[in-house]
Order: sequence, then structure tokens, then C-alpha cells
Amino acid sequence: QVQLVESGGGLVQAGGSLRLSCAASGRTFSTLAMGWFRQAPGKEREFVAAISATGIGSSTYYKDSVKGRFTISRDNAKNTVYLQMNTLKPEDTAVYYCAADSRLYGVVITTTGYAYWGQGTQVTVSS
Repeated sequence: QVQLVESGGGLVQAGGSLRLSCAASGRTFSTLAMGWFRQAPGKEREFVAAISATGIGSSTYYKDSVKGRFTISRDNAKNTVYLQMNTLKPEDTAVYYCAADSRLYGVVITTTGYAYWGQGTQVTVSS
């Protein structure tokens, strides 16, 4: 089992920045593929960003609308994955979820590809 705890959400004005953190426990963190998803009220949960397990380099992948604004990264020494969010827009408002899956290669961009989920953290961007 993997436990995930997100933090760092909050209220920010449009154009501002936030950094989300997700602390993982229960499995060797470097072997976990990690991802961030978000869910706005009345909408389905959607992919935001993903990073592969740490092997021969880590690869990343982003939703088109966040490319150039969001950056996913991982610190294996701290068992933590981050989502740096810059130039935030009101349409980024959602509950953000961290996800993990035990796979050594590749990124995962679908909800069904992840076995473990955090409880979510609210991000609200005011206009």
C-alpha cells in the first residue's frame, strides 16, 4: 500500500503561484510513477501532469493547457512530488489530487492507470 498526503493548496489571485506537495509512504518512492490530476465542481477528474519513476532519467508529461506554466518534479530523498503552478488562471480552480502507481518505466496520464490516490487539496484562483 502507498499513502499519499497532499498539501500546499489555497486561494490565490490570477497570475499568482502555488506549489503543491505530495508526500508518499509505504513503498520505495523512486519506483513509483507519480501524477497530478484535478477535478472542478461538476466535471470529471482530469490529468494535469505526470513524472515517471526514477530510472535512467525521469520523463514528464503535461496537459496542453498547463504546459509552460506548471512544472512537476520529484525529490526521492524526501519521498515527495511537487507541482509548481505559475501564472494561475481562474480555470485552474479545482481540487488537485496526487496519484501513484508501481511501475518503473513510462508516465501515466489516465486515472485508471493509478492504483493509489491522495485525499486532494483545494486550489482556488480568483479573477
